Amino acid sequence: MPLTFDSLSHGEVAFGFFNIETDMLLLEDHFFFATDLCRGVVDIAAGSPDEKTVPLEGYILEHRVIGNLMGAIAGVELWGFIGDIYSEFPFPHRAEGFKQNPEGFKTRGFVETAIRRYSGPSTIPMSVNASSGIAEIGSYRFSDLQFHKLLGYVWAGGYPRWKDEVRPPYVMEMKDKVESSAHPSFKDIKLI
Repeated sequence: MPLTFDSLSHGEVAFGFFNIETDMLLLEDHFFFATDLCRGVVDIAAGSPDEKTVPLEGYILEHRVIGNLMGAIAGVELWGFIGDIYSEFPFPHRAEGFKQNPEGFKTRGFVETAIRRYSGPSTIPMSVNASSGIAEIGSYRFSDLQFHKLLGYVWAGGYPRWKDEVRPPYVMEMKDKVESSAHPSFKDIKLI
């Protein structure tokens, strides 16, 4: 379930997993996969402290085709991209089944086919600038602290957390790399 986070560019923004059976994340109208986000963060953390931009394969959707998350969860408004995903992967009937699947990356082919009905692929630039203390994902700008909170959300498996507390390997690698990075933007980061 996406949560709200403070951004420097757009005020409060929604960010997070929107379905437990996929590793796709949304950042308002930007959609990209957690696997790609984590790999991009690993690349930045391993690099020099100079600003570095990495490309995220993603999609930018017009608001009118995104769908209604709460209606899709309830199973009553299955329109738009989110409705298509919930038609295939409905909300679990029992609350204890509401856990983020660490193998959600396996649904990527289905999710990409679904989202391409609404938008073509886009390259979403992600950068971290140590001197300014600003991270950017597409048109959204975050302080280092808020960017750390986004990464912490992915580490936790969002809300409702990873199923059985099992994290995918790409999330484990991200944690290891940012916590051992000499990059000033990741100074004092603790993913808990």
